[in-house]
Amino acid sequence: MAAVADLLGQNRALALEDALAQAGRVAGLDPADAALARAIATVTFRRMGLLRRALAERMAKGLPEDQPRLFALLLTGAAQILDLSVPDHAAVDLAVRLAKLDPRNQHQAGLVNAVLRRIVRERDAILAGAADPLDHNTPDWLAARWRATYGEARAAGIARAHLAGAAVDITVRADAEGWAERLGAVILPTGSLRLTDTRGAIAELPGYGEGAWWVQDAAAALPARLLGAQAGERIADLCAAPGGKTAQLAAAGAQVTAVDRSAPRLERLRENLARLGLQAEIRVADALALEPEENDAVLLDAPCSATGTIRRHPDVAWTKNADDVARLTGLQARLLDKAATLVRPGGRLLYCTCSLEPEEGEGQVSAFLARNGDYERVGIEAAEVGGLSELIDAQGDLRTLPCHLDGAALGTRGGLDGFFASRLRRKG
Repeated sequence: MAAVADLLGQNRALALEDALAQAGRVAGLDPADAALARAIATVTFRRMGLLRRALAERMAKGLPEDQPRLFALLLTGAAQILDLSVPDHAAVDLAVRLAKLDPRNQHQAGLVNAVLRRIVRERDAILAGAADPLDHNTPDWLAARWRATYGEARAAGIARAHLAGAAVDITVRADAEGWAERLGAVILPTGSLRLTDTRGAIAELPGYGEGAWWVQDAAAALPARLLGAQAGERIADLCAAPGGKTAQLAAAGAQVTAVDRSAPRLERLRENLARLGLQAEIRVADALALEPEENDAVLLDAPCSATGTIRRHPDVAWTKNADDVARLTGLQARLLDKAATLVRPGGRLLYCTCSLEPEEGEGQVSAFLARNGDYERVGIEAAEVGGLSELIDAQGDLRTLPCHLDGAALGTRGGLDGFFASRLRRKG
């Protein structure tokens, strides 16, 4: 818990997963403690709105946001009490002990003890009053956006899906039925496999070491499939790391050039391809600086606010804001225009983002088509996404939402990452 409190008590430039990995290395956590730290951090962000409200209502002087370490201790302690199977006394005692060990917060140990014990006593009332995750666990700026874009009912469904968390999906190279049986997985309509038991380490599951499959959300697997890569085609994958889509294209037999400006992230891509036994040209470069080329197809998974991934990365909701969306839309437009110069006449361009915000998806494609008369949209058919027509919007683009894919009908956890994808063709 100390590592998690340190993590939450600072202004982080790293994503939660990367920060957790770094904190685990620094603290020398064993696998069990690292897993607990991840669970505490994840549930703290997932329930952040509820936790803040519960603490604020029980602190006469309000939230100690000017004391980030103390605030983090209170948040993580309350998260364990309200949403984890940690004994109440253990959660309280640990938070108090950590406060006493910190010279900055020794005098606040009594406050920590009193507030968290009150959380324990009033847990049922706190949870009963938090029935609407859109109001209680979604930042106001996102809740307002989703209500305006998707309507009240669907926005609430998105928030409920975020609270439920994400399943583990995998993409297999071949024999989906065989691997589903071996892994105890369900084959989704889109072709991905969804694991029903995720208690063990992913790397220890059958098939992982020999490269038979890789972890990839079912929605994230759709753009590369929609590109329709053919053996021998020359395809550029822009902003390619960590490489799930590169692997899909290479597995289809395409000659793939994977481009990303981050050398460390491309090293992870290289390692993933080596495990999978796949080949691609890997290029450390800013996509905006590429010279015009004539590829058969280009896949652009543009940098975005990532609000479609909050089910599995709940920190995104609390570390991003509306300014990030505005800032990123300009970059996306420039990348789209650059990608257009890398496609041969008659070739395809697939643009996608893992964002729920229309400015980063539908709006970008509309503006691009208005600027580039030599491109046209190639609508997506329901048969290409397992017959799930609700994943296709009125323009023929892909729009998946966290509340899509009913788990009850599948016998497993439902939901998808929020993705937008549009398939375009350069007129020949």
